[in-house]
Amino acid sequence: MKHIGIDVGGTNTDAVFVQDDQVLGAVKSPTTGDVTRGVCRALAALIQACPAAAAPEAVMIGTTHFTNAVVQRCDLAPAAALRVCLPAAASLLPFCDWPQDLARKVNGGTYLVQGGHEFDGREIMPLDERAVRDAARAIRASGVSSVAISGVFSPLIGTAELRAGEILRQEHPDCRITYSHQLGRIGLLGRENVALLNATLIDLAHKTTDAFVQALADSGIRAPLFLTQNDGTVTRAENARDFPVHSFASGPTNSMRGAVFLAAIDDAVVCDVGGTTADVGCVQNGFPRQANNMVEVGGVRTAFRMPDLLSIGVGGGTLVDPHSLQLGPVSVGHRLLDEALVFGGARLTCTDIAVAAGLADIGDRARVAHLDPAMVRGALARIHQAIAETCDRMKSSARNVPLIAVGGGSVLIPDQVAGFSEVVRVANHAVANAVGAAIAQVSGEVDQIFLDLGRDELLERARAIAVERAVAAGAQASSITVIEQEDIPLAYLPGNAVRARVRVVGEIARRDCQP
Repeated sequence: MKHIGIDVGGTNTDAVFVQDDQVLGAVKSPTTGDVTRGVCRALAALIQACPAAAAPEAVMIGTTHFTNAVVQRCDLAPAAALRVCLPAAASLLPFCDWPQDLARKVNGGTYLVQGGHEFDGREIMPLDERAVRDAARAIRASGVSSVAISGVFSPLIGTAELRAGEILRQEHPDCRITYSHQLGRIGLLGRENVALLNATLIDLAHKTTDAFVQALADSGIRAPLFLTQNDGTVTRAENARDFPVHSFASGPTNSMRGAVFLAAIDDAVVCDVGGTTADVGCVQNGFPRQANNMVEVGGVRTAFRMPDLLSIGVGGGTLVDPHSLQLGPVSVGHRLLDEALVFGGARLTCTDIAVAAGLADIGDRARVAHLDPAMVRGALARIHQAIAETCDRMKSSARNVPLIAVGGGSVLIPDQVAGFSEVVRVANHAVANAVGAAIAQVSGEVDQIFLDLGRDELLERARAIAVERAVAAGAQASSITVIEQEDIPLAYLPGNAVRARVRVVGEIARRDCQP
């Protein structure tokens, strides 16, 4: 294995070269407003530090680009919502639970048509193809080119969504379609929200992915490109172009995967303190624990695969009020090297507190020598308390487990935290996120309802679907293993209904690793 891992964060862009489970080179450079330029700069620095990195077998990139677009309400395209549901599911319209400012920006029209299925697979009503065709013409006339199609219980039977998509393409050949059954879980609104977010981001995803490909070419690297996903795995760049929502939480999950790899521990709580936030997650069997409840992204409630995370505004660039000792939530972000006191700036940050307290030796310590020692101790106590409380909330049992400290700001994590057996600090902790990207495997997941099947048969079918999806994403079939599997009988549904969820991972197929 010869992989380059890159993580584009809000403050820094990290890059590492990993060969045969050994980190041979690692660099950290400030993130630039132009993400592509930042990636090129990081790659150039990595190749200079480790010449072997010039010929990797694969490059994995994790980015916060898509999450930031939703949170900051920028670079989003209008998307139309086509819901196959009537006469059911008409009381709550698409975009109904979105923040008003975001809905106004991206709502490209809502269209409800007859069709969909019951929970037992029966049709609610036949698909009204004429209504779909009329909606497609109206969408084309409005100039909207991204469409999210959702249907009632479509994860069980997706035929209505697919047929609506066929008609849509006939009338509007240039549109980009997102099918909700390919992204979300059973609940209609949460799944539809995911599809709509994806549709608003597809244009940006194509531009970003193309920019990453160009960055590799400009750096002289000829290797396949993979993008990291929310579950700590990767998928081919060409697949990621159409599913940007799968990369929403890739930064924190990369850190968790990198942390347990560097610490050689499979079960732990990981705290990653970066320049802007501290992200805390739980790792089980080497992979981030998945959230089973609704997850909000930019104020939008979604139902799809996301890691169980807690984030607080404590990072190296977080501003500290010297009078009230309030932490953030504002951070100087990638401007840390210009605005922090130790670098000649005029703003008091958590980095300055760490240097003044003797926890870090960066910048010019003389520039914080004037700080009141009592204030420094008080601020540091606030930081320790905030991090310890967040880590404790992430635990799922009273059992003491290790706490792995990673990230460039991990010096802010106390050496002892109540409820944890130990605080583990590892080599290359500052670039754990990029390490997690470099070692990532390819995954496949299925979460759907099966009817009238024995337990062994339904699990076998679910595993087969998950494996097929992993192979399509670039996994080597012979290396695939099941890492998560559950089946839940649904007593309130007829027909011996069982919800099965299976997740598999595998190594990148050799055909994809040819430079």
